[in-house]
This record gives sequence, C-alpha cells and structure tokens, in this order.
Amino acid sequence: MTTVLLSLGSNVQPRRHLHAAVAALAERFGAITVSPAYRTAAVGFDGPAFLNNAVSIETDLDLHTLDAWAHALEDRHGRDRSGPRFSDRTLDIDVVFYGDLIVEGPGHLRIPRPELKHAFVIKPLADIAPDFVDPVSGLTLEALWRAHRQFGDAFEVVELGPDEEG
Repeated sequence: MTTVLLSLGSNVQPRRHLHAAVAALAERFGAITVSPAYRTAAVGFDGPAFLNNAVSIETDLDLHTLDAWAHALEDRHGRDRSGPRFSDRTLDIDVVFYGDLIVEGPGHLRIPRPELKHAFVIKPLADIAPDFVDPVSGLTLEALWRAHRQFGDAFEVVELGPDEEG
C-alpha cells in the first residue's frame, strides 16, 4: 500500500462538491485522513474564493490508475476542462504526493505537484501529514509549511456539507 496525499479544491458550490468528494474517497479507499477546509483567494485569475483541503489515503492503485479515477470523480462533478487553466472549478483533485515517487517529464502528471508552493496546498497537507517527507527537498511538510511566507497567517476554516449556506 502506498500513502498518497491529495489536494482538493472548488470555487463553484465548494462546500457541496468537497463534501461529496471526501465521501467518495472514503467509500473507495476506506479510512482516510481529511484536513480542515480553508477559504482562499483564487490564484491566477479573478474569481470567487476557493475552498481547499487535503486528504491522505492508502492505496494499491498505481499512480496513473489513481489519477484517472480522480479525473473521473472530477468529471462526475461537472468539471469543465475546456476553459483556461486558471478558472472556476466545481472540483479539482490533484495527486500531490504518491509515496516517495518523483515524476517529471511529458504529460500533465508531475509528482510532487508544482502547486506545493501555494499555501492552499501546503497548509492542509501539513495539517494531516506533518511528518511526511517531500522526496525532492528532503524536508517534512511541517518544515515546508513553517518556512512558507504565509506561515502564521490566519486562514478561515469552513465546514463542508451538502448545502451551500454559510
């Protein structure tokens, strides 16, 4: 079994889509660890704020099968891939870490994900897996978060749920 760390995000009915995604991950992978969901500004475009969280799973799926499963889950939630790269999302699920694997090269799949530099990715990951070691830097997620320029900033925590009130 491989420890996999996922980053989830949404800015279109985000409480509902993240709640459903976490439920689908738990149904497929069993015991999972879920971070709080944080409200953060859109990055790379002007749009509604995102909710972002992280999930840790254990799986025997290979990386490409897992990535395809995550894309299919995004698609079931109405993910539109026809627009610009930085745009509104019903659901975005990124495999940030797949054990200690490093994947670079052609194609869209890069592990660890380059978005690791953003607070909306690193903070939730550090919440659930502070001792996980980034295979590129050799640092724990807690150390990476403590070194981040936004470490110490206040982040709004939002409860996930099937409705969109609040």
